Amino acid sequence: MLKIVLAPDPVLRIVCDPLAQVDSHHQKLIKEMFETMYEANGVGLAAPQVGINKRIFIIDAGAREEIKNPIAMINPIITNIKKTTSIYEEGCLSFPSHYAELERPDEITVEYVDENNKKQKLVTKDFTSRVIQHELDHINGILFIDHLSRLKRDVIIRKMKKYKKEINKSDEK
Repeated sequence: MLKIVLAPDPVLRIVCDPLAQVDSHHQKLIKEMFETMYEANGVGLAAPQVGINKRIFIIDAGAREEIKNPIAMINPIITNIKKTTSIYEEGCLSFPSHYAELERPDEITVEYVDENNKKQKLVTKDFTSRVIQHELDHINGILFIDHLSRLKRDVIIRKMKKYKKEINKSDEK
């Protein structure tokens, strides 16, 4: 199981490098990322969240449902964004127990390479669109708290620093 990087950690702020080609090492990483995400009850996980500086993320908008729909995206690019937006509550595996309402576009088109080196294009809306946008932010060094006011962002960062100290103390025991 991979270890999820908790905020604030500088690795979460790095703009990730593109991947030239998916090989067996990356396919194994993607499989481990899915295992880690499902274990953490998440719906998305980006490579920097497990300490990897590559433009890779995985999503499964149905992860908490009976029917799974796992998708790995390598070097994703949003090619179209609809103007309509919605506000939904978002969370993040790197910010356990922290949530905030964010406004994002309802529908996007994303082009990417899948885990088999095949070019893909996906037009998606609603929850899946939101998950993709959140994970794409991650590989660009942007966190969901960056969309909040400075005050809300600072409060969450303070709480995360305190949380990480508590975890480190319990790990030392």
